[in-house]
Amino acid sequence: MDTGRRPGAAQLAFDELGTPLRDITFVVFDLETTGTKPGPDGITEIGAVKIRAGEIVGEFATFVNPGMPIPPQIVELTGITGAMVYDAPRIERVLPAFLEFISGAVLVAHNAAFDTGFMRAACEGHGYHWPKTAVVCTVRLARRVISRDETPSYRLSALAALFGARTTPNHRALADARATVDVLHALLERVGNLGVHTLEELLDYLPEVTAVQRRKRSLAEHLPSRPGVYLFRGPSDEVLYVGTSSDLRRRVRQYFTGSESRGRIREMVALAERVDAVECAHALEAAVRELRLIAAHRPMYNRRSKNPRHSWWVALTEEAFPRLSVVRMPRDGMLGPFRTQTDARSAADTLAGASGLRTCTQRISATSPNGTPCVLAELGRCGAPCAGKQTVEAYRPGVLAVSGLIAGTDGRPLRAAADQLARLAAAEHYEQAAQHRDQLAGLIRAVGRAHRQSALAGIPELIAAGPDGNGGWELAVIRHGRLASAGVARRGVPPMPVVEMLVASAETVIPGPGPLFGAIPEEIGILLRWLTRPGVRLVRTTHPWAEPAAVAGGWQEWLDLAASATALERVAG
Repeated sequence: MDTGRRPGAAQLAFDELGTPLRDITFVVFDLETTGTKPGPDGITEIGAVKIRAGEIVGEFATFVNPGMPIPPQIVELTGITGAMVYDAPRIERVLPAFLEFISGAVLVAHNAAFDTGFMRAACEGHGYHWPKTAVVCTVRLARRVISRDETPSYRLSALAALFGARTTPNHRALADARATVDVLHALLERVGNLGVHTLEELLDYLPEVTAVQRRKRSLAEHLPSRPGVYLFRGPSDEVLYVGTSSDLRRRVRQYFTGSESRGRIREMVALAERVDAVECAHALEAAVRELRLIAAHRPMYNRRSKNPRHSWWVALTEEAFPRLSVVRMPRDGMLGPFRTQTDARSAADTLAGASGLRTCTQRISATSPNGTPCVLAELGRCGAPCAGKQTVEAYRPGVLAVSGLIAGTDGRPLRAAADQLARLAAAEHYEQAAQHRDQLAGLIRAVGRAHRQSALAGIPELIAAGPDGNGGWELAVIRHGRLASAGVARRGVPPMPVVEMLVASAETVIPGPGPLFGAIPEEIGILLRWLTRPGVRLVRTTHPWAEPAAVAGGWQEWLDLAASATALERVAG
């Protein structure tokens, strides 16, 4: 039987098949603006043409009131005057219709970065979501397939003349978009002769791909289309890079195409001699194994998670008048973890100010203090125990409040900090209030994160199941904040026998010191995100999984309002 294949041609695997270009809906668009810098305003005209299978199926054209004067040189270039756009709608009224027009389409523009930059800025400035869609730039495509011998320039007018476009571009949006349609069709015909027939092949073809990248595509041939972790290895078998994917073969193949544009990663691919893979039961196991492998090998091309245990903690010192100190080694009764020393110090200062703890570093005798009060004492923000003005008994309530906050039993320091914020706002010290608000928000998030992580880390064994999307279950055995075993019960397979097998073969976890029982904060974070996904169920647990609700847990509405206020200030600034 004749299959229509060329003799000797290799059959495409399913993960290599793409969407034929004839089935793609393209929207070719062009803008006229008041200048060259994208912003929420400044667009004077939009023109767009929707095409599919070489046919025009719709057009969109409108003037836009830019909300500002049009510079004389722009008037001379485009012919668009202030009088022409005076009665035109503002961009915030045009955006809904335009976004509906381009919905589900691949965008095309000549020098696409300019046009998409303006539209993205307009959406961000007026509260609309700019879609994450594929974008084809006809300038970049032309540079890939047309030599300087054929055209002296890659300007739209030159390409339109070269290909005999039916519309002459004239710096008006719809006319330029129509001309770009003809240029696009001519360019697609050129790349079609080079074997580019799908959208995926077109997007891979646009960037420059080195010969080394293409030759090394064979490094992915042995990999399975399964979830797991991949490791690029160099000439001396060293691990260069570790990553994770739900489809190992597809993801690794992308490193050898034009879709990979990161300079460091291209450099890594040039060094790579082999790609190893660790198959995993599901994405959760892959994410945890990736974290552990990065920590174990410290690959030079991975930027994150090389030191997962290097966190910062806030602790009460052990002395007559304890203060809050930022330390590296965790122990019971500490607040954390924090990713940076700056974050830990900010939380410590906010907590000290709310609880009345001293911030000086001197050791103070309980029986014979001989210090001199500092500025904070004069401002009423410290009881001056250094000068004997505050006894150990009078100082102790602040220490107990901080200890209670860390333990999840006392929310008074957070309420005290909120009262300080209210007083600053009432006194119209708005800059100080905004700074205090952001610091309090950081403290609340840190306390909430600490309680969530320590609650999970304290459970000797927790078994959970999440839907796999195909009628089966992804299973995880978690012991003291570590993934001890993972598996899948496929659709139709009774899950409980699989659970018992996973429990029997699970890693033995001996709890360590500190609030997280020796677990890695980043791993606990991965587990918490998975456990709190919709549809995940607890199969069983040795201890109740609970966290304090009356401390940081009751501040979510306040945090949402604070985040909104911060966002508005950034827009206004």
